[in-house]
Amino acid sequence: MAAGLDVWTVAETRHVLRSDLPGKESSVRLGAARNEWISFQVLIRSDAPVRGIGLEAGDLRGPSGAVLSRSGARLYRQHQLYLEIGTHRNDSFQPDWYPDPLIPFEHPVTGKKLEAGRFAAVPFDLPAGETHGFWVDIHVPSDAAAGDYRGVWRLAAGEGLSREVPVSLTVWGFALPKTPTLVTEFGSPRLRDYYRQQAPSGGRPEPSDWDAVDAQCARLLSDHRFNATPPREVLTPKLQPDGSFEIPGDQVRALREFIDRYHVNAVQTPHPSSAVKDPEGERGKLRSWLGAFDRAAGELDRSHVLFYTYLRDEPNTIEDYRYVQKWGRAVREAGSVVKVLVVEQPWTEPGKGGANSDWGDLYGAVDIWCPLFSLHRPESAALRQAQGESVWTYTALCQGPPTPWWHIDFPLLHYRVPAWMAWCDGMKGLLYWGGMSYWRRTEDPWTVAPFYTGSGRPQQGGKGIVFQGEGSLVYPARDVGYDGVVPTIRLKALRDGIEDYEYLAILQRLGRAAEAQSMARSLAKSFFQWNPDPAAYEAARARWAAMIVSDPRAPGRE
Repeated sequence: MAAGLDVWTVAETRHVLRSDLPGKESSVRLGAARNEWISFQVLIRSDAPVRGIGLEAGDLRGPSGAVLSRSGARLYRQHQLYLEIGTHRNDSFQPDWYPDPLIPFEHPVTGKKLEAGRFAAVPFDLPAGETHGFWVDIHVPSDAAAGDYRGVWRLAAGEGLSREVPVSLTVWGFALPKTPTLVTEFGSPRLRDYYRQQAPSGGRPEPSDWDAVDAQCARLLSDHRFNATPPREVLTPKLQPDGSFEIPGDQVRALREFIDRYHVNAVQTPHPSSAVKDPEGERGKLRSWLGAFDRAAGELDRSHVLFYTYLRDEPNTIEDYRYVQKWGRAVREAGSVVKVLVVEQPWTEPGKGGANSDWGDLYGAVDIWCPLFSLHRPESAALRQAQGESVWTYTALCQGPPTPWWHIDFPLLHYRVPAWMAWCDGMKGLLYWGGMSYWRRTEDPWTVAPFYTGSGRPQQGGKGIVFQGEGSLVYPARDVGYDGVVPTIRLKALRDGIEDYEYLAILQRLGRAAEAQSMARSLAKSFFQWNPDPAAYEAARARWAAMIVSDPRAPGRE
């Protein structure tokens, strides 16, 4: 290939920026369980332009003639966005081109070649003196034979030039479950809002087939081990002539099909105020409405599925507290399968339920507490867990002491490590806001990174302090040739964290939680202290895998 071209690989959870110089690793060494996604990056840089670069997948051949087909791989080119201003409180920020959205080689559902998009993955013309990269996902089938697999991927350019990238993958002799253990609530991409906001200003017309778009978004979430959101109509109880409520059988069947297809483990129900205006004065009506979900859950026959209602976002006023107290206690008194989720910490802040306050507390009104990373206190969480309540966690903006903040310009490891922290403290869920597609602050998220602005010192265009990528984990896919969304490398890191959580959950079920806890805590001590070296997490994951494989009770073990 062209003189001066450097090709190297990265299999750790980290960004590679346009200004980064070449690394030394030219091959790829991976390990994965069955039914797991595993990723690596192929990076390129040259002292002279190179035209027409592409990446070709290869089969991986393993024990006794077993083959992991190249068809099980998904290839992307990393699209870079220039960040001139860093996210609020990112003291180590350096202006550069950051990779974030991933341009797929093929349509993610049909597998057909993408055409007519503004951006294409390949062929790619590499400018001189710039680092660019490809992202590779490999899915290990549930029936793959355990053992070592090897193959060669090929980087090719015009005039017959090529470069080989050796790939080796060890398939460990156990399987991850189809349905994740960690509960997630990240919402669904809000594409309808996006297109309708653009239409009045002469923007793009809406997609002609919303069902296909919704299906593609749900599949993307499922493939990344997130809960897809069922259509609202299948979760809406119908008022009966006798004044009771019922979820019709056809809706239950549609919900069951959705849950099974997309491996859903939790479903957010509509707010009960959609049918009941006064939870105390209409207790009978509220119980009837909740009872519709109880009967539907029995008919659904999917005991692993959690039903919950999201009462109020971040209750931060006395009126909010009164609202949660009123509704939450009424719902809980009904003894329904529908649990009460509130994004609040299970301890009382001064000025809320603390000393000299008339707010009171939320005890008795909440089944699922969801504090910010920065407001999590293990001791108070453990007290609520001892009462049979659950604790989830979430992040937003850069609030409180430094935690693994989720923004484009912070280390990619920030997206992976919170799942470790959550498992260590017995947290069952991970939540995020915005439907993953908060693009409204920029007219074109493919040329100006999506961002959120807050109050304070102006940074970007005089719009206030900036949070790069806040609320955005996918990008609109029409720009690459289809209607729907494309993932980001940040979404891939989140998926890896959810899969790590699965390793820990498996070890817990095998009675080895203490050993797993010791290793996890050695790297992720708390939401405020963690090891910044991505390689350390890969090493710990491999040790967990060895522990699982050695146990004859391991799931999917040969």
